Amino acid sequence: MPSADLLPILRYPDPRLHTVAKPVAAVDESVRALIPRMLATMYEANGIGLAATQVDVHQRLIVIDVSEERDQPLVLINPEIEWASPETRKGEEGCLSVPGIYDGVERSTAVRVRALDGEGQPRTIEAEGMLAVCIQHEMDHLMGKVFVEYLSPLKRNRIKTKLLKAEREARE
Repeated sequence: MPSADLLPILRYPDPRLHTVAKPVAAVDESVRALIPRMLATMYEANGIGLAATQVDVHQRLIVIDVSEERDQPLVLINPEIEWASPETRKGEEGCLSVPGIYDGVERSTAVRVRALDGEGQPRTIEAEGMLAVCIQHEMDHLMGKVFVEYLSPLKRNRIKTKLLKAEREARE
């Protein structure tokens, strides 16, 4: 039985996933209370990143942990990409909002991001590899974009049909 602190994750094609997140006005108690719940939800779902949009909170907040030990949480509030490498790589991506679906997405291999941490302190992060991909993926969520939108319309429709069918069967 999941903990009461876990948040429900929206599933594609839920239209709320296309909501553009608003900047966090202040890192106040409500934001500080949301961060551990988002981290717990991400860890419970075996994810490496989670955007507030995915838990139906439309603020510019993401949590990430790409560490093997799952003990290096990264909190990015109001993240902005300052620089993205011109070099790109196509890599397999999955998403907690699109369970069981993995496909190739072209992303910059490195990024520099400016954001606030969980205490509201400014920070700049230089990321490459998996962390860079994860940051770009989660920031897409803040813009109302799900990774399957990088795929062809045919693939996207197949995924939508498959997920809607699975949801129907789960309710029966």
